[in-house]
Amino acid sequence: MRKDFGSKPWVYPMPVFIVGTYDAQGHPNAMNAAWGGIDYDDQINLCLSAGHKTVKNLLETKAFTVSMGTVPQVVGCDFVGIESGNKNSDKLSQAGFHTTKSPHVDAPLIDELPMALECELISYDPKTCHLIGRIVNVCADGEVLDAKGNIDPAKLQPLVFDPINRAYLSLGSIVGTPYKEGLKLMKK
Repeated sequence: MRKDFGSKPWVYPMPVFIVGTYDAQGHPNAMNAAWGGIDYDDQINLCLSAGHKTVKNLLETKAFTVSMGTVPQVVGCDFVGIESGNKNSDKLSQAGFHTTKSPHVDAPLIDELPMALECELISYDPKTCHLIGRIVNVCADGEVLDAKGNIDPAKLQPLVFDPINRAYLSLGSIVGTPYKEGLKLMKK
């Protein structure tokens, strides 16, 4: 028997997104955004409340990066989510993060997080907290690439947020091949 929970923002897996921005003086900031996803081939949607320093920054610069949180960086990823950039201008270095300016948008890449989306702001609605960004580029450090030059999830070790049990998780092993497993049920 199924149990009803009502309307909840629950999906699995829910990636941990670390959103990076610069302020008007070029000082980097970042926040943990657990609610978001891909929309269209070149768009990302995030739910970010207007009071965040990161949101104020991206509304000014019209640019941001979205790094994938990783298991080895769980402490820093959580810290940038619980510490406010409005109160602590040094929270990135306190998290153990260093930044490099993105070559594609006016936003920082976090050196310790090896995969990022470089984005331009499309729209933001402060009433609904709905942000839409255009993905200009996806970049990844060579350390997380496989022999074919693709991102290897086992090397990336993406961090997953469990909103139901309030936990961070890691992804498991491969269980199948997309577009092939279902072929076993196709009539010949």
